[in-house]
Amino acid sequence: MRRTAVVAFTATWLSIGGCKAAEPRPTPAVSESHVKLPRSDAGFLFAVLGDTGTGGREQIEVGNLLAEYHKLFPFKVVLMLGDNLYGGESPKDYEKKFERPYKALLDRGVKFYASLGNHDDPSQRLYKGFNMGGERYYSFQPKDGVRFFVLDSTYMSQEQLAWLEKELSGSKSGWKIAYCHHPLYSSGKRHGSDVKLREVLEPLFIKYGVDVALAGHEHFYERLKPQNGIAYFIEGGSAKLRRNNIRDGELTAKGFDTDRSFMLMEIVGDKLYFQTISRINETVDSGVVVRRESKG
Repeated sequence: MRRTAVVAFTATWLSIGGCKAAEPRPTPAVSESHVKLPRSDAGFLFAVLGDTGTGGREQIEVGNLLAEYHKLFPFKVVLMLGDNLYGGESPKDYEKKFERPYKALLDRGVKFYASLGNHDDPSQRLYKGFNMGGERYYSFQPKDGVRFFVLDSTYMSQEQLAWLEKELSGSKSGWKIAYCHHPLYSSGKRHGSDVKLREVLEPLFIKYGVDVALAGHEHFYERLKPQNGIAYFIEGGSAKLRRNNIRDGELTAKGFDTDRSFMLMEIVGDKLYFQTISRINETVDSGVVVRRESKG
């Protein structure tokens, strides 16, 4: 498995309250040539972040770079794959760990849709900026033909499974995309695949035509080889990083565990294009997912 090298930078230090904190590095320049996606007039554009809520320098740097890409790739939606706030959850924490790192995007009207992670308090569902509508799990359709199913994998109850089956079976959207915090498939040394979660969710994904499933939890990026016709992605490295944690094996199509990252995605007809970008503006993965109904 090939991994992208990380360019070394020298941090600048600020003295804050007697402690030294690293100042965010200058944001890399982003040009037209950096965007590997179609940017079709008919496309639906969105971004993906996971395990974000540190309020640290790396999260801010990812947020700043994502805001630069937004100027050329004007997505209206950001998916949040859980662990939205580490540690405290006071109003100051929401400001430090969400509102400040993504201020430029929030000011432009970009909507963030969160799922709950194991480090998150369920009360986050009431926070307006996460657009959860007061629910631990929910679905939304930002564009005709595209519906997202947002799951609470920290507590997968029978009630939630019944809700999911009803939502999936009743949806007429061509694209059904599910996301939650814990990955059904993973090559992570620390956590690995959540087999019990897979046993209850994947049969529903297969039966009702889910083509893409996204998760966080592992602090790296991984694109899995398609499983039962479904494209699985892990993006849990948008603020935290578990370096060199992807084990060599049969599951990985592409892995990146040497720096923070985020994803851009675009749906055009029966194709979903994706691009994964590191904190220092290297494209570490890109490609296309074709809806199963249109394959062959």
